[in-house]
Amino acid sequence: MEAIILGAVQGIAEFLPISSTAHIIIAQLLLGYSIPGLSFEIFLHLGSIIAVILFFWRDITHIVSAFFRYLAKREKEDRSEFYFGLYLIVATMITGLLGVMLEDVVGNALKTPIMIAIALALTGIFLIAIERFHQVGNKSESEMSWFDAIIIGFVQTLAVIPGISRSGSTLIAGLYTGLNRDTAVRFSFLLSIPVILGSSVLAITDISAGSFRTIGTGPLIAAFITSFVTSLIGIIWLIDFLKKGRLIYFALYCFLLAAIVLAFLDEATVL
Repeated sequence: MEAIILGAVQGIAEFLPISSTAHIIIAQLLLGYSIPGLSFEIFLHLGSIIAVILFFWRDITHIVSAFFRYLAKREKEDRSEFYFGLYLIVATMITGLLGVMLEDVVGNALKTPIMIAIALALTGIFLIAIERFHQVGNKSESEMSWFDAIIIGFVQTLAVIPGISRSGSTLIAGLYTGLNRDTAVRFSFLLSIPVILGSSVLAITDISAGSFRTIGTGPLIAAFITSFVTSLIGIIWLIDFLKKGRLIYFALYCFLLAAIVLAFLDEATVL
């Protein structure tokens, strides 16, 4: 049951601008359960990453094929997708390099309820700011620039802080640079693939027979399946919601969750 709950929390929160890391930590605190090692988290993330790959497989295939066609033939119709792929690579490299350095600094120091509440509140503030005080841009993927990719990569690095949403930070950064909503959302989702996959690969050595004995094969499989299904639902729902909905609703949720964390979770608790 704990595995299913954590899998559902991961899947639903991963691609919404509400910080899946914060939700996983809060869920553990409420359940009184601390995930041993990284094996369980890897299975949660793999469920999410397979869901986004499955949903965007046509986009991925198109970008990859256009990327290599442009390298070989320099055909004009493949140019925008070629650079879009390069921008994804640049943003991923920036996030990866800075993320590794910040992870050592952050560690468990920022996983206290007060810090999670502050980070959630900041996420909410920036979601409101980008929607209410920043004019929506109209740049498509063919009009993206190196500057856009660099800004998004830098801002995404902040997601190592529990409570700062990865999807929220990339979406906010994309809209700030002037991308239209469709391009910002597409870039954010596609950028999640190498970032989440890369972090999982770096931690893959943590998977061992001992981890399977400690957690159990059944809970690991249950967490993976639940994460996959709920991630797929979350992706479909968010894309549909952003076509007609407003980011302020996610901001209000972040504020509410921050207040609940401060009111009901023990400040001294650190995972």
